Amino acid sequence: MFANRHRRIQWISDLVRSSPSATYTLHRPFGVRQILTGNPNNVQHILKTRFDVYVKGDFSNTNLYDFLGNGIFNIDGENWKFQRQVSSHQFNTRTLRKFTETVVDTELFDRLIPILSKSAQDKTVLDFQDVLQRFAFDNICKISFGYDPNYLLPCFPQAKFACAFDDAAKMSARRFNYPVPNFWKVMKILNFGSERKLKIAVSEVREFAKKIVREKKLELEEKSEIDSVDLLSRFLISGHGDEAFVTDIVISFILAGRDTTSAALTWFFWLLSKNPNVEEEILKEIRGKTKSSVFDEVRDMVYTHASLCESMRLYPPVPVDSKAAESDDILPDGTVVKKGMRVSFVPYAMGRLESLWGKDWNKFRPERWLERGPVSGKWVFVPRDSNTFSVFQAGPRICLGREMAFLQMKKIVAEVVGRFRVVPAAEDGFDPVFTSSLTSRMEGGFPVKIEARTEE
Repeated sequence: MFANRHRRIQWISDLVRSSPSATYTLHRPFGVRQILTGNPNNVQHILKTRFDVYVKGDFSNTNLYDFLGNGIFNIDGENWKFQRQVSSHQFNTRTLRKFTETVVDTELFDRLIPILSKSAQDKTVLDFQDVLQRFAFDNICKISFGYDPNYLLPCFPQAKFACAFDDAAKMSARRFNYPVPNFWKVMKILNFGSERKLKIAVSEVREFAKKIVREKKLELEEKSEIDSVDLLSRFLISGHGDEAFVTDIVISFILAGRDTTSAALTWFFWLLSKNPNVEEEILKEIRGKTKSSVFDEVRDMVYTHASLCESMRLYPPVPVDSKAAESDDILPDGTVVKKGMRVSFVPYAMGRLESLWGKDWNKFRPERWLERGPVSGKWVFVPRDSNTFSVFQAGPRICLGREMAFLQMKKIVAEVVGRFRVVPAAEDGFDPVFTSSLTSRMEGGFPVKIEARTEE
């Protein structure tokens, strides 16, 4: 385990793929056992059938509590049900959807496109992963808080809140990976190493978030007419005014929205640069729409949708997710689970299983998600069930923002690919390394050159 610490996800994936049942029991130090699975039947069992048995648990809650508090991604039971119900109601409103579309359009046309145009003109190298993370961070802060951190600007500022948030996520993730369970607690008591850095980062994140919450409350109290539509305002307006509650839940939403779409798009644009045939098909689809693709048209871009799914199959934003067993159990493949064991499903491994995706699983082939309509002859998207394609989870915890994420990603792809080619800057080839903390990223960034397309 220690020898593979720098390729932990790849090593875990190798273990899962080496098993005939796609399930492996990992023996960790001090007699601790952890089950790793990529078996869709097991995933369904864990996330749906026995949902009440497989919970986030004390291990996960304790590790992430300093950062996420009692936010929706870190809790179980009635508290989770309440937050899920409240959040689901807010996510399903037409008002929030329209607000999100406006935010994305503003960030695209006022910031991202001008920065890419300037880079193409000046022939400069950009870290495209950093650009996408900044784009996503501005977006999710505006959608969640109604606050613009101005992180995606031509000068690429080091915004204090954004940097603290990044540090808090990275340092929190480290707690899961120590060979000795709970070793981080000793480091925390001693205020040493990564725990000292985490303490500083979390303090900055939470104090800033609380400040925004207080200011938003005052703003809403002073207004005669309520026109704020960000998530924080909607929670406060609907009567959920507890400062700790709204702070925790909004920090959780920022974590989800900040990293997942930027991670997915970073790998997508790299795969596109290696597969010009796919890029050409996407370009045809883009040019078949109106000049400035509205969101309703973007929704119908099935080849682009398939390409994004194919990219996330190979490089999922959350490559592994763990639950804790509340009682003894037996998985569908016969694996015995004891109370208290960690049981992890591994989307990164699942996307690499020949039994699920065929012998060409390692090929970036969007067509595996498509078939031709019998009458029109046009591409029709053929989804996989959420137990096989578990990138957005499944069951009661399935991602609330899934459709919103796809709309944003497809809009970004339509506007960027329609105008530019994103080309890896390395002249001798670029072989990126997949790594992760709480979410995945491309180690060392994604240096690119931007080339403006000529009108055809």
